[in-house]
Amino acid sequence: MHSPWIDASSTPSPPTLHDTAPRQRLKGALSALPPADSAPFAHPHPPAPQPLSSADLVDPVQRINSVMRQHGLEFDLSDERVVTRVIDRESGELIRQIPAEEVLRIAERLNERQGNLVSSRA
Repeated sequence: MHSPWIDASSTPSPPTLHDTAPRQRLKGALSALPPADSAPFAHPHPPAPQPLSSADLVDPVQRINSVMRQHGLEFDLSDERVVTRVIDRESGELIRQIPAEEVLRIAERLNERQGNLVSSRA
């Protein structure tokens, strides 16, 4: 009859985490995952995200403003652009606006002149 110590030492022990190579560990982890087609929310062609309009953003921007005003930040939607203002909490003075007022005016002028930048005459 054999001793349990001899039998235990004669059977090879499974490799520990540190004995395996990183690629083997990755392969083992990936093989434990369920197949992609059995995932409950997997779609062969996920729906494309729908673009948001300014009307969709009014309520979220108002909620953000109600929280951020105490920190001196204010957000505004104007002409499909988000304008961020940094305001001094004590004086109410405008410290900085992003994009700057000048940039907004340039963008407005470019929109007005769209199509007029290229001459149709040769």
